[in-house]
Amino acid sequence: MRITGAVLEEVGRAGPWAQTRPLTVGELDLDGPGPGEVLVRMEAAGVCHSDLSVVDGNRSRPVPMLLGHEGAGRVVTVGAGVDDLVVGQRVVMTFLPRCGACPGCATGGRMPCGPGSVSNGAGELLGGGRRLSRDGAPVHHHLGVSAFATHAVVDTRSVVPVEDDVPPDVAAVLGCAVLTGGGALLNAAPPEPGQSVLVVGLGGVGMAALLTAVALGAGEVIAVDGVAAKRAQALDLGATRVLDPAELGAGDVRGDVVVEAAGNARAFEAALAATSPGGRTVTVGLPHPDARASISPLQLVAEARTVIGSYLGSAVPRRDVPVFAQWWREGRLPVEALVSSTIELDQVNEAMEELAAARAVRQVIRF
Repeated sequence: MRITGAVLEEVGRAGPWAQTRPLTVGELDLDGPGPGEVLVRMEAAGVCHSDLSVVDGNRSRPVPMLLGHEGAGRVVTVGAGVDDLVVGQRVVMTFLPRCGACPGCATGGRMPCGPGSVSNGAGELLGGGRRLSRDGAPVHHHLGVSAFATHAVVDTRSVVPVEDDVPPDVAAVLGCAVLTGGGALLNAAPPEPGQSVLVVGLGGVGMAALLTAVALGAGEVIAVDGVAAKRAQALDLGATRVLDPAELGAGDVRGDVVVEAAGNARAFEAALAATSPGGRTVTVGLPHPDARASISPLQLVAEARTVIGSYLGSAVPRRDVPVFAQWWREGRLPVEALVSSTIELDQVNEAMEELAAARAVRQVIRF
């Protein structure tokens, strides 16, 4: 079938992207779903730093690639052997499929799926190969999803069904920002009663961690970001204290659980320094592969510190998305507050500019 999507033509193209337009919005061909796959009509797709990191070159991916990995839509067609999803059902996309059989999948979310990571790196679906093409040439999938399009064919292990009462915008953000930021506290380092939580970096992932800390009833909830508007929003969302990064580095503020969500080596160092003795530092940000941080092994030993790496919030999507959806339903997790604006697909290049300039938490493309 013919679809419309946003294809990244070149990694690392110089900006301003609103003028140089690294993403081309146009028509592509999409094959029907194979065994174990579904065709989804997209309803909403979030613009995330993981998309930006491919555009700006921080993440090397094969091109041309149809970007987008945080999305939600309705099942249109199911492939052979699919018996757990039905036509018309709303599904949340998740950017790391889980095969359910590899050593990584046996860790309950702590480690990524091995085959899923391989297929993501190759720009393929978990079942192998690509379903996208343009003028007869293959187009790569982004993280098994490619949500910046009117339709997507995905492996069933890349989606989680949700009830119809969960709006598309909320459902989309559940699949990446909430799983990653919220999962860091739900799975990787759940705070004990009364413990403080400190979040460094208030993008979509960091804000989701903040919301989750509040939902979990953490003691003090401290939010750190260099953008004043984001600090103000953090207070509105339940933070008990907000700081500029310079204030964090110069003061004696500490958190029992510290979530680093900035994707920056200096932010990781600041997060580690702001962790209380005996505390846990969870890093979920994705800096450039060449980035390096300096830490003190003596401090780790003498203060019984723990450093935890958490990819996709150490989540098992089919286990955790329903938990967050229920919290949203109960009013404990106001996910819609993370959506800065809704945009059209043809505004995707401008959206990347907004994200890079830290002027938005989550922009959501509506279809």
